[in-house]
Amino acid sequence: MADNRSPIWHPFTQHGLGEPIPKIEQARGALLHCANGNTLIDGISSWWVITHGHCEPRIVTAIQEQAALLDQVILAGYTHGPAEQVAQGLIRLTGKELRSPDPLAHVFFSDSGSTAVEVGLKMALGYWHNIGQPRHRIIVMEHSYHGDTIGAMSVGERGVFNQAYTPLLFDVVKIPFPVAGAEQETLDALEAACGDPDTPAAFIVEPLILGAGGMLTYDAALLRTMAEICGIHDVLLIADEVMTGWGRTGTAFACTQAGITPDILCMAKGLTGGAVPLAATLSRSRIFDAHVSQDRAKMFFHSSSFTANPIACAAAAANIAIWESEDVPARIAAISAHMAERLDALSDHPTLENPRHVGAIAAIDLKVPQGAGYLSDVAPALRAFFLDEGLLLRPLGNTIYAMPPYCISHEQMDRIFDAIGTAADQYAR
Repeated sequence: MADNRSPIWHPFTQHGLGEPIPKIEQARGALLHCANGNTLIDGISSWWVITHGHCEPRIVTAIQEQAALLDQVILAGYTHGPAEQVAQGLIRLTGKELRSPDPLAHVFFSDSGSTAVEVGLKMALGYWHNIGQPRHRIIVMEHSYHGDTIGAMSVGERGVFNQAYTPLLFDVVKIPFPVAGAEQETLDALEAACGDPDTPAAFIVEPLILGAGGMLTYDAALLRTMAEICGIHDVLLIADEVMTGWGRTGTAFACTQAGITPDILCMAKGLTGGAVPLAATLSRSRIFDAHVSQDRAKMFFHSSSFTANPIACAAAAANIAIWESEDVPARIAAISAHMAERLDALSDHPTLENPRHVGAIAAIDLKVPQGAGYLSDVAPALRAFFLDEGLLLRPLGNTIYAMPPYCISHEQMDRIFDAIGTAADQYAR
């Protein structure tokens, strides 16, 4: 008998469970249309990337027009209009948002969140090496996730995500996550790490909310204090805004709410509105300047074949234009207010706990007697339940979260939160 199974090896998928894998044929706005005729509400923005909605007309048009002009060209020693437009737009937008006297002034393009982080780490290490003060240690926060390449895994939480690859990972200095009521412990640990005679090169952090680590939130004032500690000790601050950037926390960038400008800022996902892959790592001038020399050995040794692909850059330029011409934060604020209302209604449910939300991200934990965390046995059952309810939701173990595109309607959001309540009811029974 012929084997009709797909040869695709899906990410973060245990094929041995035999879970259904829907085939998506079309998407518009907040809706995904399946090959079997079903329609799903995209409650997680297709893995946190879609911002304005699927197939946003202005972004689609920009992609189509650019594809007919210039599809790809090497960026090593060459440039093109869309890349220049996006770089200038990112400097302009971050300058307006972060309002620093020492702004982010240089843009390095890559292809994904993981590579944006890898670039940021290499920028930091290269800076200290090139100024003759080599530093090799990186400070990280407990429960963090920064991607799946080797460097990104090294600065993420050690555990199920990367235990098979432990021999390849480099050592880091870990500080505790700032649990409510125990924030000082985090600040003291960061102070001690930064003040160590073997001064670290950088501190990398997900600002305001940790994503894959369980949608854990902390206060903007704490982020500001952590930035101040890094500044006092001249430890570079790397903000991983791959998930939090482009409005997820209510402002264009999470760092805006803390009133800080990191030394290095990593972005991806929503950079193109989620339409096509593109990432960027922004830095202050001193980091760029440390790599400028007549000595070719001091150049920044990083690239990929598709760095600043013109088609992807055209999509990003269209996205930046939307942010600069429309009140996107107002749409996010409306979503946030509705989320808060619906989340509050679930807060007294006997099998739900720890409701939290930041901007257009809401999360709540399903109480389980044992096995909480990413590999909680309840996760496959929850995914199947939400699929039957016409929703794309992908719980992080027993943590159920919603992160929809900004075009979602109140009615569509109500379906998401109604289903979360129903799932909790069934679990209670």
